[in-house]
Order: sequence, then C-alpha cells, then structure tokens
Amino acid sequence: MNTSNAGAIRVYPAPAGAVLRREYNVRVRPLAAGEVPADDDASAEGWRTVPVYRVKVDSHYVQESSMCYFDFSGRVEVEVAVNGWFYTYRADVRPLSVGIEPHVEPNRVTFTLDHPANLSVELNRERHHNLHILAGRLLDDYDQADVTVEHVLTIGPELNDQIERARAGKTDGEPVVVRIKPGYYYLFDGEWRLPSNVDVILEGGAVIEGSLIIDHAEHVRVRGRGVLYLADFKRFAGTNGVMVTFSKHVTLENLILINPPHYSVFMGKSQDVTIRCLKSFSCEGWSDGIDMMACEDVEIADCFLRTSDDCIAVYGSRWEYRGGSRNVHAHGCTLWADVAHPMMIGTHGDHEHDGDVIEHISFENMDVLEHNEYQPNYLGVMAIGAGDKNTVCDVLWKGIRIERISHGRVLDIETKWNKDYNPAPGRLIENVRIEDVDVTTGAVTAGDEEPSLIGGYDAEHPVRDVRIRDMRRDGVVCRTLADANVRVLANASDVTIE
Repeated sequence: MNTSNAGAIRVYPAPAGAVLRREYNVRVRPLAAGEVPADDDASAEGWRTVPVYRVKVDSHYVQESSMCYFDFSGRVEVEVAVNGWFYTYRADVRPLSVGIEPHVEPNRVTFTLDHPANLSVELNRERHHNLHILAGRLLDDYDQADVTVEHVLTIGPELNDQIERARAGKTDGEPVVVRIKPGYYYLFDGEWRLPSNVDVILEGGAVIEGSLIIDHAEHVRVRGRGVLYLADFKRFAGTNGVMVTFSKHVTLENLILINPPHYSVFMGKSQDVTIRCLKSFSCEGWSDGIDMMACEDVEIADCFLRTSDDCIAVYGSRWEYRGGSRNVHAHGCTLWADVAHPMMIGTHGDHEHDGDVIEHISFENMDVLEHNEYQPNYLGVMAIGAGDKNTVCDVLWKGIRIERISHGRVLDIETKWNKDYNPAPGRLIENVRIEDVDVTTGAVTAGDEEPSLIGGYDAEHPVRDVRIRDMRRDGVVCRTLADANVRVLANASDVTIE
C-alpha cells in the first residue's frame, strides 16, 4: 500500500498500573487519499493496536464498559474485534449525526474516520458493555517545559516548590509550563492544588490517580491527553475530578476522567472558564458531569460526558458559592445521562434572601445518546427546574439531537418546589427558545417517554414566553404542541410552537 499521502496516527501506550479491559481488541491504521478499505484487509500493513481502558457506567446497576483513545490526522480505518467467541449481527456507531456506517463481519467491525469524533460502538445493541472510542486531532508535541515530571510514583508538594523556583526570572503573568510525562502517578493526599499562572500538560499515556484543585487562582491551564483516574475513591468521599473555585481565566482541554465519585468538574464562584474536549465517565449517585454554582462566562465545547447524574447543570448560590450564573455557552458536546438530566438549569439559589438570576444560558449543536430517569422530579433531556426563589431567563436550546429516551421526557420547564432540595419554589422562568430539535422515538418502547411539561408552581411563580420552533419527531415536523408531546400546565403563558 502506498502510504505517502496517508493520515498520521498517534497511539499512547497504557502505563503499568492502568486498569485495562480485555473485552475488545482495537486497531487503527492510516488510509491514503482515495483508498477504499477492502472487506478482508485485517492483515493489511500499518495497523496500530490501541489500549482499552475499563470505565464503569450507570449507577442503576454498575456495569463495566470500555474506552480507548488515539489521535490522528487525515483519514484512518478503525477495527473493533471481540475477544473470545462472539457473533456480531449488528453494529451501531453513535452519535448517528456523525454518519458512520460500519462494515460488519461475524468477528469484527470496521469503519473509517476523517475527522475527530467521540463515539459509542454498540455491538448487537449492547449499551452497557459498549466501547467508547475517543478519536482526537493530533496535538502539539509540547517540546517546551519549565518543569518535567517523570520516573516518580507520587506527585507531592515538592512539585509546587519546583514551579515557584521556575517562576524566578519570568515576567509577571508568564506561565510556568509543567509537563507530566507518560507513567502512572499518585497524588499526595489524593489532590494537587495548582497555583496561579501555570500551564500543566498531561501527555498521552499519563494516568494520575487523584483530583486537581484550582482554588483562588488565576490563569491556569490544564491540557493534554492524560487520564485522571478516580475509580478507587469511595462514593461518600465527595471527591471531584477537577474543582475550580473562586478562580478566573481557567482552561481545561482534552482531559479524560475515569469514574470520579462526585462531579467530574465542579465550578463555584468562578469566571472565564473554558472546558474543551473533556471526556468523562461516572457510575455513582451524584456523580454529575460539569456543574457550576454562581459562575459567569463559561464555555463548554466538544465534550463527551457519560454520567450517572446530570451531564451539565447550571445553578445559582449553593454552599459558600454565592450569586447568580450567567453567560454559559455549551456547544458541540455529546451527552449520555444514565441517570437524571443531560442538561439542567435552576435548582439551587439564594433562598435565604431574594433568590438568584440565572440568565443567558445556551446549548447548541448537542447530541444526546441517552436519558434514563424514573424519579418524577428529575425527568427531562432539556430541563429548567427553577427553585429557591430563582429567576431563570434568556435560555436557548438549538440544534439538539435526541437519540434515545429509555425513560423520561424531552422538556421539563417548571418553577418548582422540590422539597428534597428547595426551601422555596422558584420565582420565574421567562424567554426560553427551543429550536431545531430532533427526537428519535422509533427505538423507544411505547410508554417509556412521558409528555413534556411546561408550567408554573402557582400564579405568583409563573412560566412565560416559551417558543418552540422546528421540532421534529422521527423526522416529522411538529405543527402543534400535541405533535411535540408537550403538555402546558397551569400558570404558563405565551407557549407557542411553529
């Protein structure tokens, strides 16, 4: 095969100590421009084996699933085979919007990629023991570093001492670059508190066991293709993957988080935070994906979140984090909520005083692979549950593709008094736009989807001005609220569909 114009591939070896899973063999090889993969090319040259990690999913009944990652440019072919005897009669590669049509053989599945994608490969409709493939773009090699970490078992306080020594001679505000080389590391006391003005690079093949804390810090960047592994932390330890509190100008890029017992990323009273291309898997109760309390100017882009509570949640005041939230923009993400909501707004606020304002929140170009919840207060792919005297206004959902609702509803927009969490009901929901939404119901058993709800707690706590435009169910345009399976309750006004 002539590979002179073929794509490039970077595969990262798993370090000793990494928890792997042997259910799947995954290989990837470059394809030259115009090359068409043959049906029987399993022995072709250029294949690279990709390590497969164990990730646990779904707190309803915790299952072991699989994940692998690699980077590439150009065009590549991916091969997935199951170890042991297995007959594959069907393969689904999701999100469906990526448009991958795999070639299925009894003992292997192949498909091609020409752009980065976060995928779920589901053989014979298996959604719990599936394979997650995180295929990213080739990143820089990160040649420059002020501090390089390698050949150690534990990362402890001495690393911050090295950072401070490296800061000598730098201009004010210039970051210290810290490079974590491939290997398996433990964090001293289970956490690393990052100082201001630092740029941390976790190379592919680096696995860190513990939590990153960014508290009262500025200009912090954590990036690279490394893994934060937290599966051995106990549920009630309350350990988050990354905490960003009382901080600003923070960027998280390309990290992979495996089974934090609490939030994957928690933000409290922080400003100007960018989370890009982050991937996370969780399996415990209250193990949300990305949650924020009292935050402003947040961007969440191109992430993959499979969580056992809300994937993304935007709240006002809670605990010591006081104030409203505003200017939050999530886009290009793939969300899989084994429990609760893919997208949630409004539950917590300053109920002791006059509530908070949560405003200018948008979700655009989002793929929802699953919504599966049975508790009445927590249904809804797109949910606003305003409580604690909160006002929620100026919310946009646009370009939302919902592939499966195992149990739940598409919309739940209500001022609520959820007595599990709220000492008082929410004050008002106003100016909500829902545009260009596709709902796939064909794969759902009749009765698994409940009607969407839009309504106020009472006349003093209303919902008003909710506009639905271009909603489709199984490709059919919804002309009426009944077509959209939307039920308007009392104390809601100006609810329209077009």
